[in-house]
Amino acid sequence: MKVHLIKAKTVRKFAEKHASSSKSFEIWIDMIKSADWSVPEDMKRTFRSVDFLGNGRNRVVFDIGGNNYRIICK
Repeated sequence: MKVHLIKAKTVRKFAEKHASSSKSFEIWIDMIKSADWSVPEDMKRTFRSVDFLGNGRNRVVFDIGGNNYRIICK
Protein backbone atom coordinates (compact mmCIF):
# COMPACT_ATOMS: atom_id res chain seq x y z
CA MET A 1 0.00 0.00 0.00
CA LYS A 2 1.51 3.27 -1.09
CA VAL A 3 0.51 6.89 -0.66
CA HIS A 4 0.10 8.44 -4.07
CA LEU A 5 0.99 12.11 -3.83
CA ILE A 6 -0.76 13.67 -6.79
CA LYS A 7 0.47 17.21 -6.36
CA ALA A 8 3.92 17.24 -4.76
CA LYS A 9 4.33 20.61 -6.44
CA THR A 10 1.43 22.02 -4.39
CA VAL A 11 3.02 20.79 -1.16
CA ARG A 12 6.37 22.28 -2.15
CA LYS A 13 4.76 25.62 -3.05
CA PHE A 14 3.14 25.71 0.39
CA ALA A 15 6.49 24.93 2.00
CA GLU A 16 8.15 27.73 0.05
CA LYS A 17 5.59 30.23 1.36
CA HIS A 18 5.99 28.87 4.89
CA ALA A 19 9.74 28.48 5.15
CA SER A 20 9.67 26.93 8.62
CA SER A 21 7.73 23.96 7.21
CA SER A 22 10.04 23.29 4.28
CA LYS A 23 12.37 20.73 5.86
CA SER A 24 9.51 18.83 7.52
CA PHE A 25 7.57 18.50 4.28
CA GLU A 26 10.64 17.41 2.31
CA ILE A 27 11.34 14.68 4.87
CA TRP A 28 7.69 13.58 4.74
CA ILE A 29 7.66 13.47 0.92
CA ASP A 30 10.86 11.40 0.88
CA MET A 31 9.44 8.98 3.45
CA ILE A 32 6.14 8.37 1.67
CA LYS A 33 7.86 7.94 -1.69
CA SER A 34 9.96 5.08 -0.37
CA ALA A 35 7.35 3.49 1.91
CA ASP A 36 5.38 0.44 0.87
CA TRP A 37 3.07 -0.61 3.68
CA SER A 38 1.18 -3.91 3.81
CA VAL A 39 -1.54 -2.79 6.22
CA PRO A 40 -2.60 0.58 7.64
CA GLU A 41 -0.97 -0.25 10.96
CA ASP A 42 2.40 -0.24 9.16
CA MET A 43 1.85 3.48 8.56
CA LYS A 44 1.43 3.88 12.31
CA ARG A 45 4.84 2.27 12.82
CA THR A 46 6.44 4.73 10.41
CA PHE A 47 4.47 7.80 11.51
CA ARG A 48 3.40 7.41 15.15
CA SER A 49 1.02 10.36 14.99
CA VAL A 50 -0.91 9.22 11.89
CA ASP A 51 -4.70 9.12 12.28
CA PHE A 52 -7.13 7.07 10.21
CA LEU A 53 -10.47 8.54 9.18
CA GLY A 54 -13.60 6.70 8.14
CA ASN A 55 -14.79 3.18 8.74
CA GLY A 56 -12.88 1.81 5.76
CA ARG A 57 -9.72 3.66 6.74
CA ASN A 58 -9.46 5.14 3.30
CA ARG A 59 -8.23 8.51 4.53
CA VAL A 60 -5.15 9.21 6.58
CA VAL A 61 -4.13 12.37 8.45
CA PHE A 62 -0.40 12.94 8.73
CA ASP A 63 0.90 15.36 11.35
CA ILE A 64 3.93 17.10 9.93
CA GLY A 65 6.53 19.23 11.66
CA GLY A 66 5.62 18.29 15.21
CA ASN A 67 1.88 18.62 14.52
CA ASN A 68 2.29 22.18 13.23
CA TYR A 69 0.90 21.07 9.87
CA ARG A 70 -1.49 18.35 8.76
CA ILE A 71 -2.13 16.75 5.43
CA ILE A 72 -5.01 14.43 4.63
CA CYS A 73 -4.36 11.66 2.12
CA LYS A 74 -6.47 8.98 0.50
